[in-house]
Amino acid sequence: MKYPGALTIRETRIRRVIGVADMAVSNSAEELLITYSLGSCIAVIIYDPVASVGGMLHYMLPESTLDPGKARRNPCMFADTGITHLFKSSYRMGAKKENLVVKTVGGAQTLDPNGVFNIGKRNYLAMRKIFWKNNVSVAAEHVGGEVNRTVRLLMDTGTVLLKVGREAEIEI
Repeated sequence: MKYPGALTIRETRIRRVIGVADMAVSNSAEELLITYSLGSCIAVIIYDPVASVGGMLHYMLPESTLDPGKARRNPCMFADTGITHLFKSSYRMGAKKENLVVKTVGGAQTLDPNGVFNIGKRNYLAMRKIFWKNNVSVAAEHVGGEVNRTVRLLMDTGTVLLKVGREAEIEI
């Protein structure tokens, strides 16, 4: 079923799914990077329109000090190690920090109704602290609340599409 005003995506794109504690960087115009069911996790989406390099990180926890062994095996699990890995990987493909458009999605409070752990909020604050320390500005974000989100990055244009619950997909 099509929603009025909903954005459509060409079916010829190659879907590259980014799972939990995963990351991908690409310079292929045919690819679409997508991550599903962002609850308390956060997706960091970056795109350099000059180099046509983009990437997406889906991290689940704020700080690698929670489990240094896991952080060594999978840096994408944590904000502090994952964000660094995402940016450095994009630079190796030709992206430049000054050209990057940064967008963020997630950080909801979905499995913690009483706010005991506040993982979503802690994930968000960890990310913002990293960005502040590194002088990275965020062009758009859709964070917080109590909803799951799906986000896509179209590599040919750098367009970021967001789906929240049963609502129509929107561009952020």
